Amino acid sequence: MATKLLSLTCIRKERFSGRYPPVLRKHLNSRPRGGGDGSPSETAVLKIDEEEAVSDAVFRVTGMTCSACAGSIEKEIKRLPGIHEAVIDALNNRAQIQFYPTSVDVETIRETIEDAGFEASLIENEANERSRQVCRIRINGMTCTSCSSSIESVLQSLYGVQRAHVALAIEEAEVHYNPTLLSYDKLLEEIDNAGFEAILISTGEDVSKIDLKIDGEFTDEAMTMIERSLEALPGVQSVEISHGSDKISVLYKPDVTGPRNFIRVIESTVFGHSGHIKATVFSEGGVGRESQKQEEIKQYYKSFLWSLVFTVPVFLTAMVFMYIPGIKHLLMFKVINMLTVGEIIRWVLATPVQFIIGWRFYVGSYKALRRGSANMDVLIALGTNAAYFYSLYTVLRAATSPDFKGVDFFETSAMLISFIILGKYLEIMAKGKTSQAIAKLMNLAPDTAILLTVDEEGNVTGEEEIDGRLIQKNDVIKIVPGAKVASDGYVIWGQSHVNESMITGEARPVAKRKGDTVIGGTLNENGVLHIKVTRVGSESALAQIVRLVESAQLAKAPVQKLADRISKFFVPLVIFLSFSTWLAWFLAGKLHWYPESWIPSSMDSFELALQFGISVMVIACPCALGLATPTAVMVGTGVGASQGVLIKGGQALERAHKVNCIVFDKTGTLTMGKPVVVKTKLLKNMVLREFYELVAATEVNSEHPLAKAIVEYAKKFRDDEENPTWPEARDFVSITGTGVRATVKGREIMVGNKSLMSGYKVTITADAEELLAEAEEMAQTGILVSIDNELTGVLAVSDPVKPSAREAISILKSMNIKSIMVTGDNWGTANSIAREVGIDSVIAEAKPEQKAEKIKELQAAGHVVAMVGDGVNDSPALVAADVGMAIGAGTDIAIEAADIVLMKSNLEDVITAIDLSRKTFSRIRLNYVWALGYNLMGIPIAAGVLFPSTRFRLPPWIAGAAMAASSVSVVCCSLLLKNYKRPKRLDSLAIREVQVERV
Repeated sequence: MATKLLSLTCIRKERFSGRYPPVLRKHLNSRPRGGGDGSPSETAVLKIDEEEAVSDAVFRVTGMTCSACAGSIEKEIKRLPGIHEAVIDALNNRAQIQFYPTSVDVETIRETIEDAGFEASLIENEANERSRQVCRIRINGMTCTSCSSSIESVLQSLYGVQRAHVALAIEEAEVHYNPTLLSYDKLLEEIDNAGFEAILISTGEDVSKIDLKIDGEFTDEAMTMIERSLEALPGVQSVEISHGSDKISVLYKPDVTGPRNFIRVIESTVFGHSGHIKATVFSEGGVGRESQKQEEIKQYYKSFLWSLVFTVPVFLTAMVFMYIPGIKHLLMFKVINMLTVGEIIRWVLATPVQFIIGWRFYVGSYKALRRGSANMDVLIALGTNAAYFYSLYTVLRAATSPDFKGVDFFETSAMLISFIILGKYLEIMAKGKTSQAIAKLMNLAPDTAILLTVDEEGNVTGEEEIDGRLIQKNDVIKIVPGAKVASDGYVIWGQSHVNESMITGEARPVAKRKGDTVIGGTLNENGVLHIKVTRVGSESALAQIVRLVESAQLAKAPVQKLADRISKFFVPLVIFLSFSTWLAWFLAGKLHWYPESWIPSSMDSFELALQFGISVMVIACPCALGLATPTAVMVGTGVGASQGVLIKGGQALERAHKVNCIVFDKTGTLTMGKPVVVKTKLLKNMVLREFYELVAATEVNSEHPLAKAIVEYAKKFRDDEENPTWPEARDFVSITGTGVRATVKGREIMVGNKSLMSGYKVTITADAEELLAEAEEMAQTGILVSIDNELTGVLAVSDPVKPSAREAISILKSMNIKSIMVTGDNWGTANSIAREVGIDSVIAEAKPEQKAEKIKELQAAGHVVAMVGDGVNDSPALVAADVGMAIGAGTDIAIEAADIVLMKSNLEDVITAIDLSRKTFSRIRLNYVWALGYNLMGIPIAAGVLFPSTRFRLPPWIAGAAMAASSVSVVCCSLLLKNYKRPKRLDSLAIREVQVERV
């Protein structure tokens, strides 16, 4: 089940996927039920079929000024019938609505928005998710939130782009677009035109990409032949050869072909034609972001060292040597008129720092101004240019005038650039540590694998060690004791125990034998296994978890909008304040509004005013604001992933920390989810083996835990077969919450609760009622079986409560969080389970839509509600809740609908998720307090507010150092989350649970 969860379902929930996932429609004919309620059919409950797909409409809304406007629109829209989800983006003036077209139409939604006092126009209406693709792009060159906001604006202005998220912290963009309207090449081109470097990571198509390196002697003709040969292979989408290099990139469908085929084609194509070459996997493949980050760190480190080479002498000649008598005399020696040796030295040394080492700031400023915005580079360029060119003016005047006396600020510009580059270097290093969780996950996959050669009869005929990236589907690989599992698959030979803690967080090794699934990246402990590979590359469980965590880090938390709004006017405001500061001090000096004794002996009033103006310009820092939320979210989601709690983005984190009410499903959530048949009572004379053969043949078509328990119990009467073949069930019908119905061997079989029997006019005898009541008193689920419309038997199924349930509920109470149990099971069983775990509020015999309605009632009463569930019939409630938490061993549909996935299926992880979200948002608040407080305090001090009373002023180079330190401090503050420890009570709880399970 764990592999099924990870490989099929650990994918990011799309709130606006255009319709329910295909996997949800696949389950429409299965029978999820609670055990004792009366629910209508699944299609009636979920309203999910081909005619009632969920449509997605995007509106442009004008007139919104703040989040309150967005909230009022969202409230009005959600009052309409048939609204599945609504997200209002006040920042980009967009409303994205997901709705059932049979209940409400686009025009009604538009009119509702206008009735709320805003203008609305339809941008696009996508009813089919096949017209949507998600493209991920790495973006180089961003320096602050102004850059990321401008790229978002560029992308969202393109026709066919539905959504675009740009994450400054990880320097990536995620773009939802319609491939029929524009290509990903157009997206890359627009980002390049905006002044940034764009590198495609993935296209959203079901394809994989691999880079191959060619070693040996080869000609252009040979490379052309290789390209044509590769393109001719089935499954190859495109081949890109980097001319002048030894790199070949192949885009292919992993279901059809694989990298070993490419290497074989390359080597056989060239061999004997123009020499011999060897093809291998390009060493940089799979770690592009990490290698690029390391390269960027090296560049900043090198730039900082070179800046020190020039800046330290400038600083010494300006600040230190002037106080050493012998050296001072040498530096003050006049070369031409009033031009001294010291000024020439500082000019010569500061110039390469300003225009060579600091060239990146000119480039960044040009790109920002070209697209009509201003960023951090603009402030740095203006501040350093003001200091440098004023100093240049004083040098030229000193060289041409016999009596000019002025002071240069070359040390200011040089030291500013040096400290800012140092700050960027430290910031990038710190930001790299925030994504260590992803790096650790990616490094779990082993570098090599042992590939087995098998004959038609399955006998091993040979083995060889290959690069782990060369594994293809249907390969048979050998896993020796102590080695990592190279890829997802299932055991075809051998038995062992596998440590899956690095993926699921479950500390205990899991027994594996023939037929069991294994997860790539897990550790084989004792015993040799032969594995048949089922998933490779981007399809693997490991890759999907990495993708989920990356997507979570891309998604913006609502609190991030504060920084986005501030960044729009921050830089222009700082420039205005800087100019105003200079002008105010300059006029005050000229008009003698302050005594001349305030002016340092080495300056005049103009130079003093210039220093204040430059200090204001360089101390202001929008970067710290932009990094406050994403760095904390990155660390928080990474820590969660390492503890088996997968959080799908900043929005889920922000909602989770506000939760004050949790609604629990019963089966599989509060209980073990592994029910067993404990009692069978036949009401008609027949052989028990024949009875269970008919029941199992019906139930085998359902995925509900109760159905699986019945089928498993029926196998006991067929112990001669490990996987018995059951008779064919015709006309199978699954009715959500009540049971199933089918025809087996010409007899009509119904298995379910009283509501199912009543609906088909099956008489429930007094004996049956007594047996059901007896089962309820013992917290068991009673299931009725009818054959040819006659009640034939009663089954009692028991699902024991999880050992950690009672203590988990107790801890939640201590956190002031209310717990409610809602289930489709009967009242007797529900009340018995609730008493056992300590829950006071119970709702039983609830249909799936009633679960969602209860969620909405709690929300209307002012609660922030989390729903914890695991079944298909929980998915409407998971979507309706403020935070949906899916138990990891649950169905894939529930996991797709959830905001948070609990990998270990332990209830204590509910507490971990909420506690971690609270700690993360506490850190975000601290980051904002620091970033905003720093600017609110630093700018006035730099402007000279303290100077009249204390004579304290902030030199520009110190202001620049403080600016650089602010970003580093925010990132380091977020990094403290890596030390997160879950509540101590949970550790003792986990120990007790392990002891109980061992018993």
